[in-house]
Amino acid sequence: MSGDSIRGGILPRIALTMGDVAGIGPEVIVRACLDPRLEGIAQPIVVGHPEVLERAVQLLGAKLQVRSIGKPSDAKVEAGVLSCWNPGLEDAAVVRRGENDARSGRAAYDYLIGAIQAAKRGEVDGITTAPLSKAALHLAGLNYPGHTEILAAECGVKEFGMMLYLPAGESVKSPRGLGVVHVTLHTSIRSVPELLSSAGVLEKVELIHHFMREMGCEEPRVGVCALNPHAGEEGIFGDEERRIIAPGVLRAQERGIRAAGPYPADTLLKRAVAGEFDAVVAMYHDQGHIALKLIAFETAVNVTLGLPIVRTSPSHGTAFDIAWQGKGRGEGMLQAIRVAAARIVSRRGQVVSRRG
Repeated sequence: MSGDSIRGGILPRIALTMGDVAGIGPEVIVRACLDPRLEGIAQPIVVGHPEVLERAVQLLGAKLQVRSIGKPSDAKVEAGVLSCWNPGLEDAAVVRRGENDARSGRAAYDYLIGAIQAAKRGEVDGITTAPLSKAALHLAGLNYPGHTEILAAECGVKEFGMMLYLPAGESVKSPRGLGVVHVTLHTSIRSVPELLSSAGVLEKVELIHHFMREMGCEEPRVGVCALNPHAGEEGIFGDEERRIIAPGVLRAQERGIRAAGPYPADTLLKRAVAGEFDAVVAMYHDQGHIALKLIAFETAVNVTLGLPIVRTSPSHGTAFDIAWQGKGRGEGMLQAIRVAAARIVSRRGQVVSRRG
């Protein structure tokens, strides 16, 4: 993706939610916005506390002016200026760094809700979120497992998925990158088998199929993971493969999707990275996350599928252990913004095509 990939003449306006102010979010936002690779890709609008953002600018010794705005539509593209909109409470500015706090949990939630509402109103074109702390959310009385579930609830969708996406490059051989979506999400390993269903497998195959088409892959090859070692070894290690997963794959094939599996996860991910598949459906969180983070932790992008709005995020967490020490890297945030911009541009093109 490069600046000349932006069609339609208007840069995508992307809301960058600050996440947990005690964590690494403000710092990686500033680093990403300083990166010259962002020029011509998107117009960033920070959603968070301007005082906290100013501290992050000072921490990095950046030559950026933080400008507070009353609403996203007030933001303007100006060299050396970073617009910041605060839909949260003022007390987020006094939270101690590197610690869970109900105030920072509430602020992260308010930033996200504000950005979602702005996207639904068309004031921004998409959202890229810095990490929040699930523990801080819970301290604030907000019992959500994370960003994905809040987004789904606010957008009123029941079919959604959490996907890690690696843009094309040295890490993966597929020319359109590699996406890995999960049938189950933030849940215990013990609960995974009972949460799996053929309909759930089909849903995630369809979601990632449509995403990869948005990214320019006309006929995505989707590999589906087994749940058990050796794909159950003909039922010796479990029967979920033939009882649940295989029927979901078959239904996807009947709908014209190039889906295959279930395959043992340890070899399927290797095959996908080598370019044999464009997308993978994993059965649970770590089955997909570990492989992708092992090969490309800094550049893996979290994408929420099934939403009416665009949302991405870097794959790392709040990093309380190094927060506000100037050690955070902005590569993950930069890649997340770039993927969001590419998806927005693709959707603009589809609208034009349908009208044409």
